[in-house]
Amino acid sequence: MKYLLHLLIYFSIYAIQAMSLNIVMGYCGLFTLAHAGYFAIGAYTYAIASLHGIGFVPALILAVLVSSLLSLLVSLPAWRLKGDFFVLLSLAAQSLIFSLLYNWYSPGEAVGSLANLTNGPFGIADISLPNIFGFKIDSIEGTAVCCVFILVVCGIIVRRLVSSPWGRLMQCQRDDELAARSLGKNVRLVKVQAFAIACGLVAVAGVLYASYVAYIDATMSSLDASILMACMVIVGGLGSFRGPLIGAAVLLAVPEILRYVHMPDAYASNVRMLAYGFLLIVMMHVRPQGLAGRYRLGET
Repeated sequence: MKYLLHLLIYFSIYAIQAMSLNIVMGYCGLFTLAHAGYFAIGAYTYAIASLHGIGFVPALILAVLVSSLLSLLVSLPAWRLKGDFFVLLSLAAQSLIFSLLYNWYSPGEAVGSLANLTNGPFGIADISLPNIFGFKIDSIEGTAVCCVFILVVCGIIVRRLVSSPWGRLMQCQRDDELAARSLGKNVRLVKVQAFAIACGLVAVAGVLYASYVAYIDATMSSLDASILMACMVIVGGLGSFRGPLIGAAVLLAVPEILRYVHMPDAYASNVRMLAYGFLLIVMMHVRPQGLAGRYRLGET
């Protein structure tokens, strides 16, 4: 039972990651490789805030605000850059975030202080469990309920946004930016807003991950993590509400299936990445729009 609850928690985290990235990739039409960086920013913000005695809800709100503000690193240059140039920009932002998290370290200084904000390559351990209005969630059952509840709330927010006039405008500029501009629409503002919302949502996933695992380090912002998020969206389906949920379930199932093969630990990680790559190649040939998608990058 605890194993199933563990999978449910990770599914909730993966689904929020994929839903947030789908806003940028599926509805805005911009391929980004910096999303794992903002996932890590949310986790680190929560961890540092908890070290200073800030409660779960205020720390969650702070993580969303910090991540949304730092999304300007990617969204502002998106005004002028598209295609391969924007992908390279997002890769540069991801590398910058990873370098900051990995190198912001000073021996002998307290973790969370200005001199040793992230504890560098050693990460932050013993992150406090969620304490919501005096109720401490210290069981896996309580954590699963909390994660599913937050997933549902995030899903409702995304659903309402993409079906609103703002969401239709976002899809309009994705399909034909020049036509959207000719109608007097501020497509630059739409891109900034989309990135802010997406980075804020993925920060929520980072907070859930940090509070559940109780340890974080800079590797959670690696390029592999960003590629995994992109795979979830592409396999599930771009521009579809159900797509990220399906993609999260599929990519969560792959390592769990490999677990029963009794493969040595030294090879398991590499085989998992090979399985992800093979699945992505198959999807690109068999169903490029994803399992539930209605749009694929490059379409006009």
